[in-house]
Amino acid sequence: MTEAAIRMIGVNKWYGEFHVLRDIDLDVAAGEKIVLCGPSGSGKSTLIRCVNRLEAHQAGQIIVDGVELTDNLRSVEEVRREVGMVFQHFNLFPHLTVLENCTLAPINVRKAAKPDADAQALQILEKVRIAEQAAKYPGQLSGGQQQRVAIARALINNPAVLLADEPTGNLDTRNSHDIMDTLQLLNRERGVTFILVTHEPDIAAYADRVVTMRDGKIVSDERTRKAKPPPRVAGNNLVAVHGESVPPQREAARPILALSGAFWAFGSMIAAAAMEAILRNKMRSALTMLGVFIGVAALIVMVAVGQGANEAVLKKIESLGTNLVVVVPGATTMGGIRGGSGSASTLTVTDAEVLRREASAVVSVSYLIRQTGQVQYANQNWTTSIQGVSPNYPPVTNWQIAGGRGISRDD
Repeated sequence: MTEAAIRMIGVNKWYGEFHVLRDIDLDVAAGEKIVLCGPSGSGKSTLIRCVNRLEAHQAGQIIVDGVELTDNLRSVEEVRREVGMVFQHFNLFPHLTVLENCTLAPINVRKAAKPDADAQALQILEKVRIAEQAAKYPGQLSGGQQQRVAIARALINNPAVLLADEPTGNLDTRNSHDIMDTLQLLNRERGVTFILVTHEPDIAAYADRVVTMRDGKIVSDERTRKAKPPPRVAGNNLVAVHGESVPPQREAARPILALSGAFWAFGSMIAAAAMEAILRNKMRSALTMLGVFIGVAALIVMVAVGQGANEAVLKKIESLGTNLVVVVPGATTMGGIRGGSGSASTLTVTDAEVLRREASAVVSVSYLIRQTGQVQYANQNWTTSIQGVSPNYPPVTNWQIAGGRGISRDD
């Protein structure tokens, strides 16, 4: 790390019309411990989320270890390899054990061998005093234990900077101070720079500097104690600083990401977590997939049935004749008595033939005579309606004869 681990120059950020960060200028030295205080909505969490590009700033500069954060994915990747993040609500995968939560990123993003990743994770879990819970799931741990796991996961990539968004906000006093003691130890032994957001005044006592924010601005920046320089490296071992014997610092050589883009890396990690969940719950996963298949099949059947019904309705409409004009004779009225339908002959056969010859829009003309008559068969008879049509009546009306044939002119 360079002398200034983090440098912010004129940083501004907006959410729509809301100006959440206003002209932020802040330098954080390597190995320094900084606490951000202030009322809710003052911009503390937004500020630290801008440091690892979880939030994008719209104006100003943010420089981490000499790399300026921009929209360039390469710069974002490079910075995120140096910066770890601890969230207030832990954000652990509930279906993975403590050890698997810590090794998920090294195995799936850095492509580290599982034995190596397990060994590294157990070493870090030992450092945060939670190694004995490595085989348990997050739901089996207390809030303080889950936060220790979250810290271990943030440290698995050997970050030089640790950002903590109210890591003690959901913990009791005892667990809160245990977590802060752990962060102090990491700072002293590994030279980790950390920026911590809190509302608790007693937590601020652990910091080298207390920065207070209000309405998106830094209103005060007070030093509580002289910051100790980070441990120095001699070969692969640390040199004693201020008379303290310091264990080996994080490795100088950092693994290179096997995947080139941040999106590929993130997608690979999520896919691995999803596959792990499926393998752990085979029966539930099988039933879920069966439900999906049944739902998709039912949807396909419903669409097919709907299309069939739609085609049937269209054929029915077509059979009625969408371009067919039917002229029905009217009825006469004489002396207040109205005659039956057809008693007034308004259109004759001759008229119909003239229309067929003279009207270019008329393709075919057919006519129908309807009468009521008595039909007798053996010793039974019925009164029924008898219709006489011309031979081209069925084609004009799009009628299909189910059996037999129509009557021709010869008949």
